[in-house]
Amino acid sequence: MLFRKKKEKKPSTIAMMDSKINEDYVEEKVTKIKDEDVEIVMNNEEAISEKLSNASPLRKYAELGKIMFAMLKDVKKGNYPNVPWFTIASIAVALLYVFNPFDLVPDFIPGVGYIDDLAVLSISMGWIETDLHKYLDWRLAETEKA
Repeated sequence: MLFRKKKEKKPSTIAMMDSKINEDYVEEKVTKIKDEDVEIVMNNEEAISEKLSNASPLRKYAELGKIMFAMLKDVKKGNYPNVPWFTIASIAVALLYVFNPFDLVPDFIPGVGYIDDLAVLSISMGWIETDLHKYLDWRLAETEKA
């Protein structure tokens, strides 16, 4: 047989205590994002960036956070059009989730407090990676024009 049947994709799941974060959970949150939620993210940029930089498990996402904020700003200003709403909403969900200290696993619990934040960030990054690369390519082209 030359062609194989595709395996059924199982949602990635990170189990923590009695709660689970999976793609369905994050996607449900993304579909509920409104413009006001994106504004909350933008208004709390400094606090979110500080949390990403200072929490050692989240530190690897600090640079990605800067890119996501830059992308949101360029979209808001109209400099970078044609971004799917799903991408904007995914960024907002990921950053709002990181910003919230009382999420599924509260951040103040030593050792496991950031596992759920990492899960949401990882799932969101998987969905929007292509759009982030396109944005970075666009920024590079804009920089070369100047």
